[in-house]
Amino acid sequence: MISKKDFKKEVIDSMSLSLVQFKKEWNGACQIISPMYEELAKSYLGQAKFFTVDVEKETGIDNEYGVMEIPTILFFKSGKIIDHVTGLTPKNIVISKIENALTAGLN
Repeated sequence: MISKKDFKKEVIDSMSLSLVQFKKEWNGACQIISPMYEELAKSYLGQAKFFTVDVEKETGIDNEYGVMEIPTILFFKSGKIIDHVTGLTPKNIVISKIENALTAGLN
C-alpha cells in the first residue's frame, strides 16, 4: 500500500514505469485481481514498480487521477498516466500493456 504522502515521490517523481492499483479491500473484483497483480509485481521486479492504493484509506488520490471504477490500474511513466486497465482485465492484456509501456520510447 502506498500513502498519499509517498505517492508523489514514489510514482509522480519517478522516471521508471509504475503501476498503481486502486482498490477496496472488500470489493469482489479487487479480490480476484489482487493475486494476479502481486504475481506480475514479482515477474517484473526491477523493471517496473507496483503500488496499491486502498481508496477508502487514502482518500482523494483516486479523484485526482480520474479513477471512477474499482479496480483500476494506472500506468505511470515520468509522472504521466500512459495507460490504464479497469475492472476484471485478463492477465494477458495487462502483460501486453506492461510490455508496451516498457518498450515505449525505446524505438
